[in-house]
Amino acid sequence: MPNTFHIVVCASIVPDPLQTLEPVTGPNGPALKNEMMLPAVLDPWAACALFEAADLAAKHPGSKVYLVSLAPKAKLQQVMMTVAQKVPFELVAVDGPLGGFTDAHSTAAALASAIEAIPELDRSHMLLFGGWESATRGAGVTMQIVGERLGITDQFQGVDKITVHEDGSFEVLERIEGGRHQVSVCTGAPAVLGWATGSLPEPRNSPQVGMANMRGIMPALQKAKPAQIAANGLSYVSVSLPKQQRETRVVKDMPEDDVAREIVDWITAD
Repeated sequence: MPNTFHIVVCASIVPDPLQTLEPVTGPNGPALKNEMMLPAVLDPWAACALFEAADLAAKHPGSKVYLVSLAPKAKLQQVMMTVAQKVPFELVAVDGPLGGFTDAHSTAAALASAIEAIPELDRSHMLLFGGWESATRGAGVTMQIVGERLGITDQFQGVDKITVHEDGSFEVLERIEGGRHQVSVCTGAPAVLGWATGSLPEPRNSPQVGMANMRGIMPALQKAKPAQIAANGLSYVSVSLPKQQRETRVVKDMPEDDVAREIVDWITAD
């Protein structure tokens, strides 16, 4: 069937954004203070991609969702206990370092290798989903590099919606500069879609879905292959918390251009 998809979602694990994240310099470079002790969640952008993938698969019988995640197995197991109750998927785990200071090229290489090793994955019907951005360093290139390594040249970034046509082609609504959207039509899979926020709410927890997912998650975690993420020459001069500063003035009838100019002057003066 032309409208049957194998949807591979690349999803990272990130420290809970509600926690206080303090950067420190460790023996291997920048890191977060007590990083392994911080509670972790599925990256919010990647979560949107996962929910959109599950919705698309449900609309097209025979489709399948794979969740590929690179993180320490212990952390990944904790997060999957919650994520597993949201939507059906098959986990492909890669045991690797967690953090916002890892190199995007090395991360993409590990993810691409894990995807290539998925048995029974039909590359001609594959849609590669992931977050357009990230709650960690947000390099903005990881999904693009994964797609390039897999030989997928049809790529869309900042996606908010996908509409599949009867002939297997699909229409993609993606964000562009100036607060506008661009509509593109792709003749069919394979393709890479880096999701923005999408249009779906977070699904409710389903114990039945969770139980079905956990039957495959635990074996997947046990079989997770270790991945060494090299720095590839990446280095940081310094890392620090953003400076908090608040100055409020109440001004009436000030032209928009003057407001914008004053904001720019304030930003560039630092």
